[in-house]
Amino acid sequence: MSAQQTQDDQVHTDDTLEEVTKHIPVVLPLAGAVTIFLLAFIAVKMA
Repeated sequence: MSAQQTQDDQVHTDDTLEEVTKHIPVVLPLAGAVTIFLLAFIAVKMA
């Protein structure tokens, strides 16, 4: 029975790196947009 349990553990392991990297295509452009907006706001405020 322990052999079945170890096989299930190998199948259902949660990789934190995979959990993070699947959100990168959404988060990276949003972070870039916020950065550009803040830089433009600072430029207008100082002008």
